[in-house]
Amino acid sequence: MASLPKQLLFTAEEYLSAERDAFERHEWVDGFIYAMAGESPEHSLICANVTAALGIQLKGQPCAVYSPNMKVYARLPSDTGLKGLFAYPDCTVVCGEAQFYDKQRDVLINPRVVIEVLSPTTERYDRGKKFLRYQQNSSLTDYVMIAQAYPSVEHYARRDDGSWLYSVTTELTASVPLKSIECRLPLADVYDRIAFPAIQDDELLQ
Repeated sequence: MASLPKQLLFTAEEYLSAERDAFERHEWVDGFIYAMAGESPEHSLICANVTAALGIQLKGQPCAVYSPNMKVYARLPSDTGLKGLFAYPDCTVVCGEAQFYDKQRDVLINPRVVIEVLSPTTERYDRGKKFLRYQQNSSLTDYVMIAQAYPSVEHYARRDDGSWLYSVTTELTASVPLKSIECRLPLADVYDRIAFPAIQDDELLQ
């Protein structure tokens, strides 16, 4: 993600007004606006695979899958109004009636499952600031991060006490259970048509 000039701070309303007229997508984090980088073919395929896998399982169920074009809002406690997140998750699942930030109906506020496909330029952000802010949505029960260059699906599941249970699945024959929506993510489906690059021995040590 490429940042706009750091000295500029934008309110949520200013961001949304500009974003709704923009040709390119941007995310808003604590008052700063960041342009979203283009995605790789692998990133695009994995997003499509995940959306298809969940969409089939949720057909006729009270949960719906949303594409990467739908924004999600999460706010950190703050008196300034500049602490929070407007983001475009790679895949979002909402159960029950979708709730929106405003009458434009283009920003969800009650995600049940959020899935991000990791990229070299955004991985640190997805693991840190973004996940911290997503957690503020009390509706969120599952946060999933999917690697592109090798089979790895990391899953955070919210426990009843509010803590998060972490697991990672790396076998292409295995599946990741998403119990809150009664679905599974088979890695064979997630990585369908993905050719993994060869990993050198020195990369394994990094």
